[in-house]
Amino acid sequence: MFYKTQLKDHIRIPPHIFGLKLEEAMIERIKKKYEGYISKELGIVIDVSRLDNIGEGIIIPGDGASYYETEFEVIIFKPEMQEVVLGRIKDIADFGAFINIGPIDGMIHISQTMNDFVSFNKEKTLAGKESKKVLKIGDKCRARIIATSYKDQANPKLGLTMRQTGLGKFEWIEEQFGPKENKKTEKKAKKKRK
Repeated sequence: MFYKTQLKDHIRIPPHIFGLKLEEAMIERIKKKYEGYISKELGIVIDVSRLDNIGEGIIIPGDGASYYETEFEVIIFKPEMQEVVLGRIKDIADFGAFINIGPIDGMIHISQTMNDFVSFNKEKTLAGKESKKVLKIGDKCRARIIATSYKDQANPKLGLTMRQTGLGKFEWIEEQFGPKENKKTEKKAKKKRK
């Protein structure tokens, strides 16, 4: 889920950017420090959306930079358990599929791709034995987050499933519910992005 979050931090402005207006220098340094920042509590910082308050600056002896207590707003992506996400299959391996859901990729274990016995073939596709369903790179899918791990802060892991009703490749959902269901989902996703 995407959120706007208010943060407060002491931001260091180095001497080589003293020539910029304070607001410009501050936004540059906040973006440098926070864009792509990942933590379990905060999620993944996507962008700095607004600079709200800059306190009075101080200079610490021995450091030529100035420091300002600053309040600002960031846009974050924080994956939530049981959240339904839309994405596109990025890669397929013998153990499952990798799906891009925007700022991060998730992994769908082969056992969680469909309600069928699934096999991997050399063309990098996953195929259901009885259903004849095929999952390939580039397919648009709907999945649910079932596991998150921040063990490696720089590379958080998401586990997803497509085995529940209303999940899976868009074509499979259309076969089950008709095209109307997918159009509703795509419209909601477009509104969230705006």
